[in-house]
Amino acid sequence: MLSLHGPEGALAPSDTGAGAGVPAQTVWIDLNNPTPEEAQSVEAATGLRVPSRKALSEVESSSRLRRLKGGLSLSTPMITFERNDSVLKPLGFVLTGRHLVTVRFHELRAFSEVRKRIDDGEAAATGIDVFLLLTEELVDSLADALEDMGAELDSLSTRIFDFDVRARPAKSGEAAAPRRRDIALKRILRGIARRGKVLGKIRASLLGLERLVPFVAGACEHLLGQEETDARFETIRRDIESLDEFETRLSENVQFLLDAALGLINIEQNNVFRVLTVVSVVGVPPTLIASMYGMNFKAMPELDWAYGYPYALTLILVSAVVPIVVFRIKGWF
Repeated sequence: MLSLHGPEGALAPSDTGAGAGVPAQTVWIDLNNPTPEEAQSVEAATGLRVPSRKALSEVESSSRLRRLKGGLSLSTPMITFERNDSVLKPLGFVLTGRHLVTVRFHELRAFSEVRKRIDDGEAAATGIDVFLLLTEELVDSLADALEDMGAELDSLSTRIFDFDVRARPAKSGEAAAPRRRDIALKRILRGIARRGKVLGKIRASLLGLERLVPFVAGACEHLLGQEETDARFETIRRDIESLDEFETRLSENVQFLLDAALGLINIEQNNVFRVLTVVSVVGVPPTLIASMYGMNFKAMPELDWAYGYPYALTLILVSAVVPIVVFRIKGWF
């Protein structure tokens, strides 16, 4: 989809003139998942080559940050949330002193916010102005995502450290307590993994902006002819640095919660092994007694006793109960 914006807001495409559908006063050309025809229209109007999705997906810095004749070609991965899942997709900029061409393949809140700011009278006389507005809104979106992630990690931390490891009586139709605990632990691990994945993608977005902003700032004065934007670039750079530090702390928190969850799982496993150990130890003395009286020797005094059989059963029972009482007193289960 092709969207055109001038210094005062959205523009309708023109059907005449050499601009190939792009009015002369256009400052910002936004291509959202563009068709080949739309890309050709923009190239004919501006003389700029619109990069393909494959070109924008290149990972080396030389492909993401390039100088053109009279402008810059930039790309960075940017996170978006689709159906409660995070996705990294390429975001491209072609920046000249007059125009800004953006190429994207997903909806981003920052773009709609910039359109509102321009409609409300925000200065957007050049491509650099629009680029700064977009960068500010992208940083703000990432900051909001990190703040939401911090709140989610706090909630997850409460779930982990308040996890009830004691078995409660299962109600009718419910799973047994160990089964409920297993399900709860799996959900906790999935929650940690999902948040770790999102943080990794946010970090990739921040890293892309962190490389992109200084590159544009350095090119503004001698290539694009803009000197008064240094303060705004410096503010954006400091904001990215602070978000990078915040993301690092959140990543450390994710690792801490993962270690805590794995420790909790180890405790659950140890409880299971403790029960199995107690059961095996309790079963050893009765097995020994039963095997002893199962021997077919002729001279066994108990064979001639009238109460020999009840005596053997009682001995087996006592040998099983005594270890249970001892383990219970020691608090082993």
